[in-house]
Amino acid sequence: MKTYDEDKMEDLALFYKVFADVTRIRILFVLLEGELCVRDLADALSMTQSAISHQLRFLKQMKLVKNRRDGKTVFYSLADGHIQNIISQGMEHILE
Repeated sequence: MKTYDEDKMEDLALFYKVFADVTRIRILFVLLEGELCVRDLADALSMTQSAISHQLRFLKQMKLVKNRRDGKTVFYSLADGHIQNIISQGMEHILE
């Protein structure tokens, strides 16, 4: 039987825990379309900018989103293609 590093197992569990919050899932789904600033995300999801910023901090910390600054505006996007694949595969599973 293959053994796994306990720290890596905990990291994986925490990674999947990110997807347990509907607000974070909604943000990730909107970001599938491309990068957006906090204001545009808040408008798209009918939420406050503060609530969006709070979740984006967590998503960034977990390396699911990245940001790019353009002047005073910060734009957010999915960190990489793996995130899109995880979301797509999860939705395919739900729709089966």
